[in-house]
Amino acid sequence: MPRKFFRKYLPHPERVRASRIVRAFGGWLDHPNLWHLNRRSVAGAVAIGLFAGLVPGPLQMLAALLLAVPLRRNLPVALLVTFYTNPFTIVPLYLLAYAYGRVILPGEQAARIEPFHMDWGNIGASMEALGAWMMGLGKPLLIGIPALGLTFAVLGYFIVELAWRAHVVLAWRARKRRRQKARAP
Repeated sequence: MPRKFFRKYLPHPERVRASRIVRAFGGWLDHPNLWHLNRRSVAGAVAIGLFAGLVPGPLQMLAALLLAVPLRRNLPVALLVTFYTNPFTIVPLYLLAYAYGRVILPGEQAARIEPFHMDWGNIGASMEALGAWMMGLGKPLLIGIPALGLTFAVLGYFIVELAWRAHVVLAWRARKRRRQKARAP
């Protein structure tokens, strides 16, 4: 089931490699592990995507690409998982990262900072305001973002590993029951 699920929603590797942008990277994206759907590849890709999703700004997918290629994990899954961060979730995640950073650095605290507000009419100014807001949060945020990213990555990796393994074991048991029923008189 996990492979069927992923194959249903992921593009075919040959179709991706045929695109003009991907062809520009030549042999870098030809390694088969970047496209295989197996437990370790998908679990690693989920971990990469969860970590890269907390990278500030529009660099999340680039970070996922730069991590997935040398680590030889499933590239499409890593890129898709980065979408857990979006304009609606990034501020709460960064507040969580700030709180996480304060736990790691108990003595550090930023000055009182007004919450960040997104202005959909002026995205450029909103991105500048987000950057200023992040800089105002200081060391707790600076430490909290990678720490939270690593925590999400480790949790995501083990959750996918366990879920994939549980699914396979349940499928084996169901197949065994079907075979036993077929043999019974």
